[in-house]
Amino acid sequence: MRENARYFAALHGRDAAAADTAIADVGLAGAARQLVGDLSGGQRGHASLACALVGDPEVLVLDEPTVGLDPVLRAELWARFHALAAGGTTLIVSSHVMDEAGRCDRLLLLHDGELLADSTPAQLRADGGSQDLEAAFLAVVRARTEVAA
Repeated sequence: MRENARYFAALHGRDAAAADTAIADVGLAGAARQLVGDLSGGQRGHASLACALVGDPEVLVLDEPTVGLDPVLRAELWARFHALAAGGTTLIVSSHVMDEAGRCDRLLLLHDGELLADSTPAQLRADGGSQDLEAAFLAVVRARTEVAA
């Protein structure tokens, strides 16, 4: 795994230390010497994330980046994502998990391929009439689909 990250670091003109930092940032320092093919599915996803992070991207697209992770690693990764955003990186997160959505600054809500809302978590809660983001999302979906019907 370390060799993969170091390869991508080299492609971006970064050193081996940057690759090792990216590996640690995604919680895989203990698995750094393993082959990617020997990693679990979740670990492979995080190995890919380490390879993406090492390039210091301007835009980073993440699909359910912290689903299934332990709470400590989830918190660490979200702190890293927010630091990247504060540094100017645009992060696009795709997720059906409202906990992840609630950690984002802006939300685009899609249902059946249709854009239902372009909002913030706070505005979605207000529009959906619930402090629970999932309940608010469901209320917005139901309201929009009833109007369309």
